[in-house]
Amino acid sequence: MKDFYEELGVGRSATQDEIKKAYRKLAIKYHPDKNKDNPEAEQKFKDVSEAYAVLSDESKRQQYDQFGHDNYMNSQRGGGGGGGFHGDPFDIFSNVFSGEGGFGSIFEEFFGGGGGGQPGGPSRGADLRYNLEISFEEAVFGADKKFKIRKAVVCDVCKGEGAEPGSKRETCSTCRGSGNVMMSQGIFNIRQQCPECHGTGEKISNPCRKCHGQGAVNELRTIEIHIPAGVDTGNRLRVNGEGEPGVKGGTPGDLIVVIHVEEHDIFVRQGNDLLIEMPIPFTTAAMGGKVEVPTIGGRASVKIPEGTQHGAMLKLSGKGVPAIRGNGRGDQLVRILVEVPKKLNSDQKEKLQAFSESLDKNSYPKLEKFLKNVKKFFKD
Repeated sequence: MKDFYEELGVGRSATQDEIKKAYRKLAIKYHPDKNKDNPEAEQKFKDVSEAYAVLSDESKRQQYDQFGHDNYMNSQRGGGGGGGFHGDPFDIFSNVFSGEGGFGSIFEEFFGGGGGGQPGGPSRGADLRYNLEISFEEAVFGADKKFKIRKAVVCDVCKGEGAEPGSKRETCSTCRGSGNVMMSQGIFNIRQQCPECHGTGEKISNPCRKCHGQGAVNELRTIEIHIPAGVDTGNRLRVNGEGEPGVKGGTPGDLIVVIHVEEHDIFVRQGNDLLIEMPIPFTTAAMGGKVEVPTIGGRASVKIPEGTQHGAMLKLSGKGVPAIRGNGRGDQLVRILVEVPKKLNSDQKEKLQAFSESLDKNSYPKLEKFLKNVKKFFKD
């Protein structure tokens, strides 16, 4: 049986600090960006995020401890409570780390340093997220897409230095380039970020006229991306180097494109299979025949066996969605809906009545079985 405490590797009496520390360690270990060839890691990343979402909230944790895992989760699925896991695991990851040192903290732990711990040194830019809506057909067949985003880019005047060309950054006189100052509080000395240079260790006496010392400006950029065939809602595509610019020559972050697929009027996706509901006349269901059905790639002819019942499922092999990783395609499933005519004239009713009277009881085996099973309820 699944248990959120075991998922995070903590005891049931763990403090919130211990729970957060355990989550941070596991989230970094199983993050999909560090395990691109291990699909099991992504599920583990989601599992630890779900566990943290519940146990980090004292109200949800109290309910979880009181009712147990299965009862708690069932209550959330049934709408019986205000807790449960309804968030994006990547958003949880970002919120936890951005609350403790920002993106620099993420990258230091992600890549084992190199995030630029020294004041004024190079640091990697932050990743950006963009939600991209695509059509159902684009998700199935793949597509090349262009979209515009407004993002920070390195200033072309100062080349990211923040200082007007010809001038230089100067060492901060307050912190002497350390980025930190010692503040006295009673008998204690506390190290804090320098209020003059904001931790950079440097000051700009002649800021760049275009970026005003920021080293970056906002611009509308056109992004081109290839959507691989088989993507689905929630899939993430990474565009390297299109995130926030790095600082002091640091590498830029990446753009994370989150896919959202529009619903289709006919097809419903079930994994890599496609499902459609196909109405047919009751006469075709009774006598059999051939009907044309739509597939995502065009039309196909399907044989309807004689005596096909309402709700029967037919399969068109290989007519579904291509696997995004590996070879092969899913299937198309056709659910048969037997339609009975709503309006009959008197002549049609008379002929249908005569036809019905000509049938014996073996013509309706399901009805015969049902009547036999409920016969005891029909006592006079």
